[in-house]
Amino acid sequence: MSREIKRDKIFQTKFWLLLVLIPFFSLMASDLPVYKDPSQPIEARVKDLLPRMTLEEKIDQMHGIITPSRAIKAGTIELLMIERFPWDTPKNTRLGIPPLRCTDGPRGVGSGHCTCFPVAMLRASTWNPELEEKVGEVMGYETRAIGANVLLAPCINLIRHPLWGRSQETYGEDPYLLGVMGSAFIKGVQKYAMACAKHFAGNSIEDTRFFVNVKMDERTLREIYLPHFKMAVDAGVASVMSAYNDLNGYLCAHNKHLLRDILKDEWGFKGFVVSDWVKAVEDTLSAINAGLDLEMPAGVHYGKELKKAVEQGKVSEELIDDAVSRILREKFRFGLFEPPLEFDPGKIASKEHTELARKVAEEGIVLLKNEGGILPLNPKGLKTLAVIGKLAKYPNIGDRGSSLVNPPYVITPLKAIKEKLSGSVKVLYNSGRDLSQAENIAKKADAVLVVVGYIWKDEGEGHDRKILTLHKKDEELIKRVAKANPKTIVVLEGGSAIIIESWKDLVPAILMAWYPGMEGGNALYNIIFGKVNPSGKLPIAFPKSPDQLPEFDNKSKEVVYDYWHGYRLMDKKGYEPAFPFGYGLSYTRFKLSDLKLSKRKIRKDETLKIRVKVTNIGEREGAEVVQLYLGYKGSRVERAVKELKGFKKVFLAPGETKTVSFELKPEQLAYFDVEKNRWVVEEIEYLVYLGSSSRELPLKASFKIVGK
Repeated sequence: MSREIKRDKIFQTKFWLLLVLIPFFSLMASDLPVYKDPSQPIEARVKDLLPRMTLEEKIDQMHGIITPSRAIKAGTIELLMIERFPWDTPKNTRLGIPPLRCTDGPRGVGSGHCTCFPVAMLRASTWNPELEEKVGEVMGYETRAIGANVLLAPCINLIRHPLWGRSQETYGEDPYLLGVMGSAFIKGVQKYAMACAKHFAGNSIEDTRFFVNVKMDERTLREIYLPHFKMAVDAGVASVMSAYNDLNGYLCAHNKHLLRDILKDEWGFKGFVVSDWVKAVEDTLSAINAGLDLEMPAGVHYGKELKKAVEQGKVSEELIDDAVSRILREKFRFGLFEPPLEFDPGKIASKEHTELARKVAEEGIVLLKNEGGILPLNPKGLKTLAVIGKLAKYPNIGDRGSSLVNPPYVITPLKAIKEKLSGSVKVLYNSGRDLSQAENIAKKADAVLVVVGYIWKDEGEGHDRKILTLHKKDEELIKRVAKANPKTIVVLEGGSAIIIESWKDLVPAILMAWYPGMEGGNALYNIIFGKVNPSGKLPIAFPKSPDQLPEFDNKSKEVVYDYWHGYRLMDKKGYEPAFPFGYGLSYTRFKLSDLKLSKRKIRKDETLKIRVKVTNIGEREGAEVVQLYLGYKGSRVERAVKELKGFKKVFLAPGETKTVSFELKPEQLAYFDVEKNRWVVEEIEYLVYLGSSSRELPLKASFKIVGK
């Protein structure tokens, strides 16, 4: 028999077998419950499954499975430090409902030995949402690869004051920047896993976070503390985490105005609201009526207490159904009911992922000062390099609270410098504890690198930073070393702004490295020695003195947050910052020109198009962040002098010019009218500013909004 005939017979056999089996499989499929059929719409699956569940099974969906006594006894930080595995909700075997499996965190997956990215403050300094989406994608993949399906990130709380201990976990002081970067991260994560935007809302104090009542007026809430969360919801975030603090007299997990009125009803949020861990819920009825859907990590108030409340008629089962529907909806949306996709654990902290961590660090390290063009250093011009400071050899990757990551390795600045300069430059190291020794070593070197700043003991979850300056011993170290060697470069590590006025004029170069992640040392080396041109921009203004900042009260039971902080406050008061919001130097120079507006008058239903040219007028390739700010002339309410409304990062070769475009819709310029309880677009003149920071804005124009 020929091969062709044999192939035909095999094909015919398979064909007739398929014809016989198709009706059989169709019959089987018709017997499948709708909720088990992945071809059905998500809402149909939710509506089919919900009535099949008993009350007890529904309530099981609404809490974690850490035993209540253990959760209360351990407390938040201790529990998070001990339990580095995913936090589960119950699995329903009878109906085949899979559990949620939650893991931290903001700079990398907290379970296992995963990729440790730079902290979010550094990633915000990249001003590169496309890069942040890639970071989210890696974290989402690694979340699934370790067996979890919910990543408890991003943290998108606004930094009101740099002393806040968790500043490092978020994207800075500006709601627009927070919203753009957070949304990019969410889109990346949710290619694989659920993201969770936290902490909703007004959370920016650690020492009193469990009991402080944050008071603010409705306009401040709407315009300053909520826009970034709205952007996260618009990006499709699966879940939102309620904060520990009270807001205007109500615990955030009990705050109906936040959770139901704004988040669910006004914004149309379809996902679920999860509590922060352990101490975020205090009362069953208050929480369920306000709109909290899931209590974690245990059912202290959403277990037997919630079931009893329903049975006694204190809570309607409609509220339970709404909460459970939200949780089921996201489980269906992310494929938890289907056979699990294959996620290769071998990709965790793989070369591809760690190279991304290095690239992010390279784009986010900020060059604050470079007097006389001392940087980049040329290895060929060095015989001896002194590296001074204990942080030069300390794996300084950030806080050890819920954002803790345990990467397989950490490249410190000293390790990178020694390895890469081995055999060509003599590297002398000194911890800096003995100032005289440090001074003597500095005198012997052609250049000095001093690495100083903070560690997790200085700032982190559960404890705010105590000082705005460096530690006195670090300041004295810088002064002594700079006096011994004029070619002293200072590298700062920390989670937010640092006041450096007492010594910044004594050194020619300063870099802000934040907490740069597992590849931070390699990134820092590449910038210092010119392999990479720095392009980071500050996501928070650096003040000259504490009186340029709002009050920071982490002792009182009640605080008031007004409309003003950061660059908005500095503009209002006429303060000159040490380094403005959006600031960062490069090894090349850029020029903006040819600003054009599509119209000088637009209606409220039109879009304004703004174009500007940016040219690299230096001799190195590099990247500039073109920043768009808007001001308000003749507004009937007090508004910021200017506010960030757009930005684009542009990579340019020497001599290259590119056109950058922005689109601006009138609703982006609205203010919240408290009396009318709605957003209002004013028919006034709007001022357009374009430049490279909030204080370097060479191009200006204006337009008016008229009529409907």
